Amino acid sequence: MLRPQEKEEVTLCALFIHSKIGRMEVMPKRVLIPFRHAKKVMPYAEATRAGGTEPVTASVENPLSLEGFAGLLLMGGTDVNPARFGETPRPETDQPDDQRDEAELALIHEAIERDLPIFGICRGLQILNVYHRGTLVQHLEATQRHDPEKDDHSGPAHEVAFVPESKLAQIAAAPTWQVNSRHHQAVLKLGESLCISARDLEDGTVEGIERRDKRYVVAVQWHPEDQTKKHPEQLRLFESFAAAL
Repeated sequence: MLRPQEKEEVTLCALFIHSKIGRMEVMPKRVLIPFRHAKKVMPYAEATRAGGTEPVTASVENPLSLEGFAGLLLMGGTDVNPARFGETPRPETDQPDDQRDEAELALIHEAIERDLPIFGICRGLQILNVYHRGTLVQHLEATQRHDPEKDDHSGPAHEVAFVPESKLAQIAAAPTWQVNSRHHQAVLKLGESLCISARDLEDGTVEGIERRDKRYVVAVQWHPEDQTKKHPEQLRLFESFAAAL
């Protein structure tokens, strides 16, 4: 039989554990953000945190896994190696980064198999499409429209129209958005199991894709992480991602 002091100690211990569990339940869920260049990660991490999740950044130079993570965010960067969709590089195509391609493709596969939420941005959309056996336009003719030279990365470059009843349309809660743009490649052939959810209002370039048979697989061609402070509607993308975790 426990003495009064021992009973008090057990009660205090139980209260402490209950308190700790309570705090754990309200902590933001962790999201993995793989990267090649650490200096480019901050805007993605800040927007992810503002949306309600805890970003964990990790270099593709190290072995990566989604064990212990609730979701995957794929950030922008260099072009996907065109050999991965059966083409030879054009002169305008970046030098391949096969290590990054392989790391992100493996993470996409793990997330799809485990039905973990995926949010892709710019290159993230493109490699998601390639994973699903899609192809890319290696160099858009309208580069001034889609890759304008702007000091302010948050500034709108063109308008996108959302496909009605798509996940992106639900997130946007509007038929169109003004978005920034910083890409010279785009979806050519849409990958298997994917749906187009947004297009450039003027030239029809694919600006958003999603997969509807999974819990949350959404990707955009623009850079919402650079727009959340001046254009708060863009934060809805990160909040929607967080809500799906």
